Amino acid sequence: MKLFFHEQWQAFWVAVQFLTQFPVKLRTYPKVRVQALSLLYYPLVGAFIGAVLMGISWIMRDQSIYLQATLVLTAWVVLTGGLHLDGLADSADGWMGGLGDADRTLQIMKDPCTGAIGALALILILMLKWSALVTLLPAGNLLPIMIASIMARLGAVALLSSTPYVRVQGIASVMIPLMPLKGIYALVMIGALWLVWLNVIWLLVVSIVFWMARRAMLARIKGTTGDTAGALIEVLEALLLTVACFTLEV
Repeated sequence: MKLFFHEQWQAFWVAVQFLTQFPVKLRTYPKVRVQALSLLYYPLVGAFIGAVLMGISWIMRDQSIYLQATLVLTAWVVLTGGLHLDGLADSADGWMGGLGDADRTLQIMKDPCTGAIGALALILILMLKWSALVTLLPAGNLLPIMIASIMARLGAVALLSSTPYVRVQGIASVMIPLMPLKGIYALVMIGALWLVWLNVIWLLVVSIVFWMARRAMLARIKGTTGDTAGALIEVLEALLLTVACFTLEV
């Protein structure tokens, strides 16, 4: 039992270390099993990120709405180190430059340089997030920030657990075989029920976009990578914020 809780505690800090820029220093390099268990804590880390962003918005509530939105978005990028934005840019470059070829797509995605399409994708996704924040924050609708941060990371975990991982030496390749599938499926079910309780339209939109994204990955590269999982996080965050603008009183 003591070993169980120790592994879970380590797994949580592995998730924090990977998904955020908080100065987490582990005493020893985590075992592959612990790395795999860390997937269970991605939504919890998302909740923490969302809480920080909501706190920033609340502290800045008396300032200009544009300043609020800009600071929240800036903090969002800084907290995550732009990790998922990098995945989005790489995926966009690969999809456009790959010309339908899986190997070429993967090769372009591995290139550390960002092309024009990747830069355009970053601009558009950040503009969409900023516009949604400008719409939501004046009415004090902060909950969508939390929902977006949690569900986007849960979506990435669902993707990794249900889709072949195509990079043999990718960042998640070693832990994929040891993923706690039962725990992940339970989290996905809880997340789905939570969205139904909040607004069934959110669940429908998220499910459709997840299905379309996964289908596109399977068709193009026969699976997923860390980059495409990161891209999915950014797309789902922007999507949930945008849908909230239409379904909540703002």
